[in-house]
Amino acid sequence: MDLNDVLSKLDAGDEEEIERLVEQFNRENRRTFTFDPNQEDLRSKLCESLLTVLGRPLQPGCQSCCLETLRILSRDKRVLGPVATREGVLVLAGLAQLQDGDLRGDAPSEREERVVVEALKCLCNVVFNSAAAQQVGAEVQLARGLCARLRGARAGAARHEVGLFSLRLLFLLSALRPDVRGGLRRELHALALLTRVLEETLDVRWVGPYEAAAPGPGALAVPAEKNERAMEALKALFNLTLVDAGEEDGDHQLRLIAAIMRHLLMLKTQTEEKTEEAHSHAINLLSNLPVSCLDVLIDVPVQGGQQKYNGKNMAAVQVLLDFMEKRIDKGSNFKEGLTPILSLLTEGSRHHREIRRYIKTQVLPPLKEVKIRPEIGTTVRNKLVRLMTHVDMGVKQSAAEFLFVLCKESVDNLLKYTGYGNAAGLLVERNLLAGGRGDTKYSEDEDSDTEEYKSAKPFINPITGHVEEPMLNPLEEMTEEQKEYEAQKLIDMFDKFPRQFIQPMGVMKDGTLAPLDEALCQAAGDSSGSDSDE
Repeated sequence: MDLNDVLSKLDAGDEEEIERLVEQFNRENRRTFTFDPNQEDLRSKLCESLLTVLGRPLQPGCQSCCLETLRILSRDKRVLGPVATREGVLVLAGLAQLQDGDLRGDAPSEREERVVVEALKCLCNVVFNSAAAQQVGAEVQLARGLCARLRGARAGAARHEVGLFSLRLLFLLSALRPDVRGGLRRELHALALLTRVLEETLDVRWVGPYEAAAPGPGALAVPAEKNERAMEALKALFNLTLVDAGEEDGDHQLRLIAAIMRHLLMLKTQTEEKTEEAHSHAINLLSNLPVSCLDVLIDVPVQGGQQKYNGKNMAAVQVLLDFMEKRIDKGSNFKEGLTPILSLLTEGSRHHREIRRYIKTQVLPPLKEVKIRPEIGTTVRNKLVRLMTHVDMGVKQSAAEFLFVLCKESVDNLLKYTGYGNAAGLLVERNLLAGGRGDTKYSEDEDSDTEEYKSAKPFINPITGHVEEPMLNPLEEMTEEQKEYEAQKLIDMFDKFPRQFIQPMGVMKDGTLAPLDEALCQAAGDSSGSDSDE
């Protein structure tokens, strides 16, 4: 469509003509919209005209069409000047019904709800693409309106997309504006609010202080819409937990979040990919919580068929270990995909004895096979040892630190499982090349060495970490003549080596280095000259 034609009709047309015009624009550009650099000014004017039209009383159908056009245009951050103003953001906030805090008291019609959703989508695009809009959003307290909406959105009071894009906008504001993030925790108590949103979305039913009812064997997967809302709430919670915990949150609130994360780790969604995404967000959030809260993961009764260790429920810890191994097996994106779970398991093992002991039984069981290098094989230990020499420094350090903690930060134990060559990087960094332990104090465990390891220990190469096959003596099958011939070859090689590769040097009279023959000649000349003078 010709943008000049659209602009002229927007300014002069009636509501019916405007709706027909923008709907045609939307059909042509909904899927692909090409940003012509020569039309940047026209697109900016179109944004301004749309805001003017949206400021008038219109029917919901026309409003939603104009908002969709504005949303398409807002993908281009260069034309957001008119929208990223106080007036522009307030127009969108009014249409999203954020100034009143929630949807109107009576149930909105489907067309009215469409307006709210399109306005929220526009705000998400504009806030994401414009620093000026982020500033305005903080000033007009969009976050306060979003929290009021979420507090009122109980028992289906708001439809899926309204809740979804309200949470997404809250996530964007908390991610891009640290001041908004702090205000959400201190003044709006958004931590408790988002916790409640997660409880309702995931249908959490409490059967103990920090124990959610476990899903039964035939439990249905989390529906796609609920999973989408839960992911947005988790991302917003991650941002809020980046702020240091204060008295207004308290230990109870953080432990409640840890309990919900445990519940989430035990759930399945519609697809394996979505389940992995949900577990990834749960792991990121757990990493932000105080490590003391992680005991909530194991201090629940053991259900039938769940992993148990020393009376503790290790089902959630096993899910974390399985997640870690899947991320290793993917073989890519280790920095973003693997280091968070390694960090979480490391800190959990460092501060919780039962977690460390259980993980060690899974990752570093007592050694029996000592004839194969520790980095060769398909076990979790083999995979982690291979990562100790990864090219990415962060991945390399995370894997080494995890294994070091499982070994109670004992250099001798680490070398037993990994070999000196694989562990050298960590030992240099920790200044432990001479042996010893790290700074953390651990309880004493019983000797877990197998008989196979004890008998093979004197023959293990400490560098490679395995028993090497004895090298054959090449002289055993040689005759005396062959031995003499090889010995003479070796003598000849030693004789040629200095003359071919090492040239003796001497110091010349002017202090420079020169071949030894030249230096000696100069010295001899100086000596004869001095004799003749005498």
